[in-house]
Amino acid sequence: MLAGIRHVALDMDGTIYLGSRLFPYTVPFLEKLGRLGISYSFLTNNPTRSIDDYVAKLHRLGVPCTHDQMYSTTTAAIDYIKAHFPQARKLFLLGTPSMISQFEAAGFISTADDPDDVPDIVVAAFDLTLVYSRLCRCAWWIAQGIPYIATNPDWVCPTDERTILVDCGSITACLEGATKRRPDVVIGKPNPGILQCILDKLGLQPHQAAMVGDRLYTDVQTALNAGSCGVLVLSGEGTLADVEAAKDKPTLVCRDIEEFGNLLEEARR
Repeated sequence: MLAGIRHVALDMDGTIYLGSRLFPYTVPFLEKLGRLGISYSFLTNNPTRSIDDYVAKLHRLGVPCTHDQMYSTTTAAIDYIKAHFPQARKLFLLGTPSMISQFEAAGFISTADDPDDVPDIVVAAFDLTLVYSRLCRCAWWIAQGIPYIATNPDWVCPTDERTILVDCGSITACLEGATKRRPDVVIGKPNPGILQCILDKLGLQPHQAAMVGDRLYTDVQTALNAGSCGVLVLSGEGTLADVEAAKDKPTLVCRDIEEFGNLLEEARR
């Protein structure tokens, strides 16, 4: 199976770095993919930064990356809204200024925290700048029955700091408690569409791709849902205990991407 892999989609936090610390094996792994003739992309459920921000961060860390190799749940959400709600223009965006700027650059209008500024759609995301009044306004619009989209299902965001970063899944759980309503759709991983977009651009079939990440319920499940190779690395959130308890098992479990790279190289031989 590994001998047929032609593209590797990589999660970021917990897979190629943790917080602000790049894993020492990341760049050698990417160089090895190049030698093996395997392309790669970065696929993140974290919508807090723009594509420009992510590319700049990777460059600061010494990771080679182009804009075409970076795909986030913000870009996926924009694509989804344009495809399924072509008339929508006004959005209530519960997210960071960077995320909001991406939606505005795509032609959308960000509505204010105002009961008279009625949005066409509500988008809830991982918001590091969360303001209580905006959370309440978001709940109000959700309770009014306005179409409601969440960018990703992650409960927490991996970090090397001594804290817990409450992610979008936890925020939408809070909103569900207040409104008794779940998102109409959750855009990011494990939705296979986010991976399929990459495969379509490359002209590849699902079995020719591997999705690598540190979470069973997002990274690995995305691959399994798409019919691709799902690789769990133990460098972030996921553990062997999680694998034992999981109903849907990963295709492969590796200590980290270094071990996965060695297996790809062995398969090519």
